[in-house]
Amino acid sequence: MTTPRFDIIGQALSDASRTRMLCELMEGRSFTNKELASAAGITPQTATAHLRMLQNAGLVRAEKRGRCVFHRLENAEIAGVLEQLAALAPSSHLHLAQRRKAGDIAQLRSCYDHLAGPLAVAMTGQFLARGMLVEDNGGFRACPHDIWHRLGVSLPQNTAASERGKPFVRPCMDWTERKLHVSGPLGNQMLAHFFDQGWVTRNTHKRGLQITGLGLRAMDDILGLSCERSINA
Repeated sequence: MTTPRFDIIGQALSDASRTRMLCELMEGRSFTNKELASAAGITPQTATAHLRMLQNAGLVRAEKRGRCVFHRLENAEIAGVLEQLAALAPSSHLHLAQRRKAGDIAQLRSCYDHLAGPLAVAMTGQFLARGMLVEDNGGFRACPHDIWHRLGVSLPQNTAASERGKPFVRPCMDWTERKLHVSGPLGNQMLAHFFDQGWVTRNTHKRGLQITGLGLRAMDDILGLSCERSINA
């Protein structure tokens, strides 16, 4: 019987500089060694050693483009695991509340390839309340509904699985809210649609996203969500 090498993953996650770089990569974009070194507050030489360990653990991959080498998370599944670990990691709920009040936590952010944060959690609540999603054996199953099209989502014929046999929609534990938001291909389609429609833009707050006036009106019109009320609930 093969024993999973949790020790290799544990060692990769045991250094604060490496976890800071992983958090940066959870935005879903690729970064250079120098950019990740700056995010972690270390030298590029030190970052190289850390990135090599993360690659050996299967968490990060390097891609050469021209004369530059870019680093990104190995896949969306890694991002989902990291988000759930963040929800389990020790943190002060009071500290999180103080950071929210100070505007230090984005109300809407990207978790690799899907939406996260208080608004994403509120949207998931609406999906469940409207019967667009149902809980199924610890996961989610998407049900046909006219609203999906308005959110840029095209349901497959078999809504329990994607084309590659993976779930079309998965629950992902939001690390600040301790509640679920949606991930998987459904979440990816929504994030892409939000960008395409100009409902959200990237800002300078790491993974934070800025919801635009168009986005505010869309959320109110499509889901009946007042974003101000939703993110402060």
